[in-house]
Amino acid sequence: QIQRALRALSIPLERLHVMKGHMIEDMCKGLSRQTHAQAKVRMLPTYICSTPNGTEKGNFLVVELCQSQVRTLLVTLYGDGNLSPQMMYKIYDLPEGITQGEGEALFDFIAQCVTQFLAETTSPDTDSEQYLPLGFVFPFTCRQTQLNKAELLSWSKGFNCSGVVGKDVVELLQAAIDKQARPDKEGEASGGGGWFKSRKSSQSAPSQSRHVEVVALMNDTVGTMMTCSMEGRACEVAMVADKGSNCCFMAEAYLVETTDETSGRMCVNTEWGCFGDDGTLNDLFTPYDQAVDEESSNPGEKRFEKMVGTLYLGEIVRHMLIALTAEKAMFTGTDAAVLKEKGVFTMQHLLEIVNNEDSITEVKRILEALGLQPSERDCGRMQQICRAVVGRAATFHATGLAAILSYMCQTRDLESLMVNVGVEGELFAGYPRFEEILLSVSRLLAPECMATILASRDGSGRGAAMVTAVALRLTAQRRAVDEVLAPLRLSRDDLVKVQALMRDEMDRGLGKETNPSASVRMLPTYVTHTPDGTEKGDFLALDLGGTNFRVLVVRITEDGITMASEIYVIPVSIMQGSGEELFDHIIDCIIDFQTKQNLVAQMLPLGFTFSFPCQQVGLDKALLLTWTKGFSASGCVGQDVVQLLRDAAKRKRHLGMQVVALVNDTVGTMMACGYDDPKCEIGLIVGTGTNACYMEEMKNVGTVEGDQGRMCINMEWGAFGDNGCLDHLFTHFDQVVDETTINPGKQRFEKLISGMYLGEIVRQILVVMTEKELLFQGKPCPKLQTKDIFKTKFLSTIELDGDSAANNGIGVDSNGLALRQIRAILNELELDASFEDCVLMREVCQTVSLRAAQLCAAGLAAVVEKMRENRGVDQLSVTVGVDGTLYKLHPCFSNNLQTTLKDLAPNCNVTFMLSEDGSGKGAALVAAVADRAAN
Repeated sequence: QIQRALRALSIPLERLHVMKGHMIEDMCKGLSRQTHAQAKVRMLPTYICSTPNGTEKGNFLVVELCQSQVRTLLVTLYGDGNLSPQMMYKIYDLPEGITQGEGEALFDFIAQCVTQFLAETTSPDTDSEQYLPLGFVFPFTCRQTQLNKAELLSWSKGFNCSGVVGKDVVELLQAAIDKQARPDKEGEASGGGGWFKSRKSSQSAPSQSRHVEVVALMNDTVGTMMTCSMEGRACEVAMVADKGSNCCFMAEAYLVETTDETSGRMCVNTEWGCFGDDGTLNDLFTPYDQAVDEESSNPGEKRFEKMVGTLYLGEIVRHMLIALTAEKAMFTGTDAAVLKEKGVFTMQHLLEIVNNEDSITEVKRILEALGLQPSERDCGRMQQICRAVVGRAATFHATGLAAILSYMCQTRDLESLMVNVGVEGELFAGYPRFEEILLSVSRLLAPECMATILASRDGSGRGAAMVTAVALRLTAQRRAVDEVLAPLRLSRDDLVKVQALMRDEMDRGLGKETNPSASVRMLPTYVTHTPDGTEKGDFLALDLGGTNFRVLVVRITEDGITMASEIYVIPVSIMQGSGEELFDHIIDCIIDFQTKQNLVAQMLPLGFTFSFPCQQVGLDKALLLTWTKGFSASGCVGQDVVQLLRDAAKRKRHLGMQVVALVNDTVGTMMACGYDDPKCEIGLIVGTGTNACYMEEMKNVGTVEGDQGRMCINMEWGAFGDNGCLDHLFTHFDQVVDETTINPGKQRFEKLISGMYLGEIVRQILVVMTEKELLFQGKPCPKLQTKDIFKTKFLSTIELDGDSAANNGIGVDSNGLALRQIRAILNELELDASFEDCVLMREVCQTVSLRAAQLCAAGLAAVVEKMRENRGVDQLSVTVGVDGTLYKLHPCFSNNLQTTLKDLAPNCNVTFMLSEDGSGKGAALVAAVADRAAN
């Protein structure tokens, strides 16, 4: 019988693995908005989103409601890494019967404890602070909706005060404290029963002048985690192994679907005591557990807690003894009626027995003191039973911990997890082998996780002060962060104004008289048609924009488009030599390409993408304004570059090509997409630079003769604002970036939007935030002072959207991965970043890229609204051909652009189409359309 009883308490490792799996499933259920109500592991959000970083300072008041006492503390932090907090505390016993009385009386008593404590710990001569924040440790299950807002769901642990369940307990305590502060109360509450004698007003003066505000509520488990987060050690898990049992941990905030928080982490209070209430632990629930459950005040509830909580372990032992005595396996021939008395065998008895394994004398003394007459064999068996009961409790705690550690490791997308676990409670403190079992079993069940156990000192009170201190630090930090980022956050009115300004500048650019002074140049391209699908044949394209250039042949048939291309290098000596040498070299390369492609015998139309500033005066005529990108070939500036190419072909006697169009890359983008979608009448580039083009009515183009049809206008909108009309949007960061460019005061719209500048804007913000001690704890970062060290591609990595990743069943996505990559980027910059630094860094990047997308959308809204008005339609349907690395590679830019555009131009149905090779394929299509029109 003894062996059978002990076997019932011994759980095989395979079954513990199953139990761990069930725990993780229930945790996921508890976090999901859809299944939260059905989950037994409640996974309650605590709204604690950070652990201490050592900079917290000030005075913090704590009141902790315990089993039979109220504990008050005053904790002073000095911002020294929390290495030497000063603490004063006092304990007040709860009056008899108050735990079963009216709720108002309980909270009035707690408030009186606070008043009494402050009066006793503050000298009347001391200038007391006007404001004193209070953290409230309330160890009962609450539905928390803010850090300082929590509705009691149910009482437990022998409490059952009326009028509290369903109410906000923070509100109840604050009301009681405010009542105490009123001068007519003299430290006593009505109906309070006069628990404290009234004090002289001079004595209570210091407390009366203070305003005590309850800023944070937490349970004892959260308090334990924060207590253990001091002295420079981050603690992200806490377990209470006491009369009740619970665990909390720092979860990825986006997984806590019952809140709106999506960035960073949030402490989740598992409330795992109810695990198994749905029957998943039925096979582990022994007849002895069943008997304890039936005798409890809440049968069928908190089944996990009843197998591990110290309130119940003595009772499990008692029921085992009753059963074994009935089976005549123990206490034979003696009177064991005392065992029928509930509560006769306490947790203290149990601990004394398991902690004196070598001494049967101690066991005998305890049992005899209970009125039993044990034999030596009874004493030995009693030791085995007690060891089995506490061993199972420790093993179950370890299984729950393993579930949490594995969940944390998986949701953070880590191969291994190292974490500190704060632990406190009667079972942990009283059973020396508890820690050993906790570590060994959790390691067997979660080998990928390495936990370090931190014993909680000073209970959860000091942790409550830390929660309060961290909350105030984060509030102050949030205020300061918002102050820095506010100028970059644009309202809808701001964007509507930008849209109107862009429209004004467009009209000025189109007007013959106003064009010279317009910041948006609105250059005519002489492209008058988009592809209609009837284009056929072979066309050449030449793409010249840097030290490398491409020659392409584009074959257009009924089956679609095929292309072949080759890249050629331009030596520096030719880039900086004479114009004749440059264009002769280009013709030599074209001849080489046509020879390889067997196209020398044909005269093919050629589209020329020339990415240097030009004044275009015809489809095949453009005057070079200036060289850029390291070119300085002589005899070209002011000349028609198409004619220079034709002259070189004549010199080389090459008749296999006919230059029919000079093309800008933005126009090429529109044309490349226009072949696949005839509604594509807008081109947009958002990459290193930014620009747009669109099909304008000829009658509105004052800079070109003729009123019939349409012409594509190359807006050159990067210069929008160069006349000062966007000065109100330029922040300090934008001005600093602008001043350090090669063209200060020029291309101002482009400097707010394009990839060449966004990384540098972010760097300037990070420098200021570090100076204000909002990042990296204010430590100097020499590498961050280097211009252009923060690449725009970092924004794409940092802003990786968690929702876009595949779900693996636990809710793992790229959030954890992205935060690791942020840390890798920061390490590259030699920055020592905390988790909170990474989250703030992401917010900075999101703010900068969102503004860029919104401004781009405001410009585009002006374009589509003008096209709609030109055509006199209520609703315009149009496609935008778009290219550029920022649009294509940034995870949020395109979505932010499209959402904002829809809001600013609701009467336009705009489709976006990614361009493939606008400068190559697009140039050939311009040539094809020109050839079609000519024929």
